[in-house]
Amino acid sequence: MNEQREERLEQQIAVREVTHMQASWVEGDRGAPGEFTVQLILDHGAEEYVLRPTVEDTEEIFRLRDRSGRVYFDLQRKVLMFGNLPVDALGGGGR
Repeated sequence: MNEQREERLEQQIAVREVTHMQASWVEGDRGAPGEFTVQLILDHGAEEYVLRPTVEDTEEIFRLRDRSGRVYFDLQRKVLMFGNLPVDALGGGGR
C-alpha cells in the first residue's frame, strides 16, 4: 500500500530538477549532417528525457545552464526552465 502511494506521488510530479546533462552527436548518412541529442537526467535518475535540439539551441541550452546554476524540466509541457538568472543574463538589460 505504501509503495503504491509513493508510486502515484512520483507520477504526479511534473517538474523535476535536471541533475545531469549528457550531450551526444550522432552521425547521419555518409556526407549528411549529424544530429545532436541532450539526455536529461532528472532528480538523480528518477526520470530521463532526451532532447533533439539544433546546434544553435544546444549551445544556448548549455550557456543558460552555466549561467543559471539550476535547471528544471516540466515533463508534461516539455519545457526546460533555467533558475536564478539575473535580468541582464540574456544580454538585453531592458534597454
